[in-house]
Amino acid sequence: MEEDLVRRVKNDPNYHKLVSTRSRYGWTLAVLVLIAYYGFTLLNAFAKSFMGSRVGEGAMSWGIPLGLFVIVFTVAVTAIYVRRANREFDALTEAIQRNAAGATASTPAATNVKQGKAA
Repeated sequence: MEEDLVRRVKNDPNYHKLVSTRSRYGWTLAVLVLIAYYGFTLLNAFAKSFMGSRVGEGAMSWGIPLGLFVIVFTVAVTAIYVRRANREFDALTEAIQRNAAGATASTPAATNVKQGKAA
């Protein structure tokens, strides 16, 4: 029965849509975060004079606002992913579960189990 359930889930078009969309979206956001982190690190390593130069007439250097940007950007990317996951990915997951449960409930063995009878 487990193998049948796995087969039904893997054959569900919602499953294929969920896997491809979530993977593509997750990797895109991950690459953006890596660019931000590695870009900041490379600026610190190879553009020390820029990172140490003052912003305007104040005492703050460019490294502080850029470092804060990296942190805020990471939090924003996480929030964007969670928002989409809660709206789109969770709906697809529920549809997959409904389809798998509906197919399971229609089999004679599952009907007997639900009614308290042995198969």
